[in-house]
Amino acid sequence: MAEPEIKSESVGTVVVAGAANLAIAIAKLVAGLLSGSAAMLSEAAHSVADTTTEVLLYLALRRGARPADTRHPFGYGKESYVWAFLAALFTFVVGAGFAITHGVTTILVHEHTGDYLASYIVLAISFAIESVSLARAVRQVRRESRRWRASPHRYLRLTADTTVKAVFLEDSAALIGLLLAAGGLTLSHLTGDEVYDGVASILIGVLLLIVAGILARSNISLLVGRAVSDRVHRRIEQELAGLPTVNRVDTLMTMFLGPEEILVAAKVDFHDDATGADIEAAADEAERRLTDRYPEIGYVFLDPTRSRRGSDGHRARTTQDEDERAVDQEPGGVP
Repeated sequence: MAEPEIKSESVGTVVVAGAANLAIAIAKLVAGLLSGSAAMLSEAAHSVADTTTEVLLYLALRRGARPADTRHPFGYGKESYVWAFLAALFTFVVGAGFAITHGVTTILVHEHTGDYLASYIVLAISFAIESVSLARAVRQVRRESRRWRASPHRYLRLTADTTVKAVFLEDSAALIGLLLAAGGLTLSHLTGDEVYDGVASILIGVLLLIVAGILARSNISLLVGRAVSDRVHRRIEQELAGLPTVNRVDTLMTMFLGPEEILVAAKVDFHDDATGADIEAAADEAERRLTDRYPEIGYVFLDPTRSRRGSDGHRARTTQDEDERAVDQEPGGVP
């Protein structure tokens, strides 16, 4: 099996998003300090959180692509979800916490907002830059969804590549946050009431909470050991059941080992006349068929079962090693 490699397109998407967020964070911070706008300062915190997130996502790509070794025979793919989860937590704690706290303070204190022009200019420039970053993420989502024969929405919901998902959601949230900041700033400018600015800041914080929650939940699911989608599961089962010597597939389990690697394990009932050579050939053919259809499948394990006549005349299934289990297995034995 080929060693895992860093997906260059994902790296490019993360780097572009990180560079854009860093430039925008500096501009927003300057504009926020000049204007005193809570929404602008919240947007600055939003961009700082996004920049840190991109750094963590880059680490996720680098660390998760390390080759397998003796202590980690399935590789380090799942480590990418650890870093992606930390990125979601950072967005939750720093970005959302600052935005909501600053928004509440502005509503209670009613601080006067200073220069509005700088804020409007920065918001417009930020919107343009974030749009470029989002456009790149959208192109990658569409390309990947076509490869998996799914709609973009379904791909985003089920993909195991959380870096693409994170960049797409963060850039989308950034554009929405800019609109919220612009709305709050404009209303405060027109009415002279800073409450609107504070409310916009709180809404930006809530938006960040939603994005962080979605990403955290997705990464936790993948860390625990998420299976492939029902559609892919059925197709894998059909491929295995279609093997010449296979009677039926009793159990099929799958798990993502990383963004681009899937493990398949199945308990298969072969025909009664299947020989050991037939089973070995079927296992090789199963791996060939599955990897041809889904190159992300890195491991295929088949556990042969056999059928025997029970006392009632019906076929009873046992695993191939059932007869040896009573001899080989000791109570409380270590794996």
